[in-house]
Amino acid sequence: MNFNMLETPILILDADRLAVNAARMLQHCDEKKVFLRPHLKTAKSLEVAKIATNGRMDGITVSTLAEADYFADGGFDDILYAVAITPNKFARVAALGQRTGKSLMLILDSPEMAQAVASSPLNNPVLIEIDCGESRGGLPTDDPALPEIARLLGPQFRGVMTHAGHSYSTDQIDEVQKIAQSEITAAVDAATRLRKLGFGVGIVSVGSTPTVYYGDDFRGISEVRAGIYLFNDLSQYGRNIARYEDLALSVLTTIIGHNRKAGILTVDAGAMALSKDIGANAHLPEARFGWLCDVDTMAHLGLAVDLVHQEHGSVKVSDPALFDRLPIGSLVRVIPNHACLTAAAGYGGFHLTDGRFWPRQDGW
Repeated sequence: MNFNMLETPILILDADRLAVNAARMLQHCDEKKVFLRPHLKTAKSLEVAKIATNGRMDGITVSTLAEADYFADGGFDDILYAVAITPNKFARVAALGQRTGKSLMLILDSPEMAQAVASSPLNNPVLIEIDCGESRGGLPTDDPALPEIARLLGPQFRGVMTHAGHSYSTDQIDEVQKIAQSEITAAVDAATRLRKLGFGVGIVSVGSTPTVYYGDDFRGISEVRAGIYLFNDLSQYGRNIARYEDLALSVLTTIIGHNRKAGILTVDAGAMALSKDIGANAHLPEARFGWLCDVDTMAHLGLAVDLVHQEHGSVKVSDPALFDRLPIGSLVRVIPNHACLTAAAGYGGFHLTDGRFWPRQDGW
């Protein structure tokens, strides 16, 4: 691919690495005997989705209704909207079903929302969200509201789901394994409790990339959800979840300035192109806002974007020879700190390393 003909900053996706990452997860889930419902909040692309499911046009996860509309219009069915539903979104949910005929599964974690859904014209299937330790959303396994919610939902109640977002808090695989087991236990215990009370629980859903890869015993789990494994980033690399050769997403950027006195290179990828997320730095301090890499080989140049302004990135340079190696107008690729937020910057799509362009859906 002739990168020199491309205006920057833009997203670059390595199609070969994407394919390997997707196949590895599909094989892993097949070996664990669990259904993979890939989370597409980072990809937001029909082409990536088809690779993630190996061509199957159902059973995916999204995090915005814009994504749900996009994938339903693109032919996908059985879509899980993995954000707690509220009444101000009911009309759009109803319109999606009426327009496409596709099923959108909802989640909630309160009797108030269960009553609101049950009293509305919506007939969408619903999962109850369980808190397995992150305390972001969901109810504890033993919460007395669980059976009340299931009762209020009636035939719309389909099962339970949980997400161990706190699996990203460590770079120790043995700790990830413990979190994975607690995630599985929470979901299975909630399902068991509800079944004993006479409720049918068809779906028991868990997942994050670390816990899907490092969970041991998935008995009692019907499906898993994961998403960042498709692209990976420095956050995954620094936590020992991904290898360097698994990093499929980068931002193509141009060297636009030299300040030899200050020892600073300036690139045209700033906060709007890379995001200000530095979550990788907890376990990989040198990640900063992203690593600079050779445009063709992706070899790490030993440099990082150290500071971001809105449209500018500042790169500290200790070796003056790098100013000559990276002249103004030359290109580099930046491996993002956190691919999910970088991809959400409004690029409109992915430029693939083989020359293709895949559009993606932005917005809410």
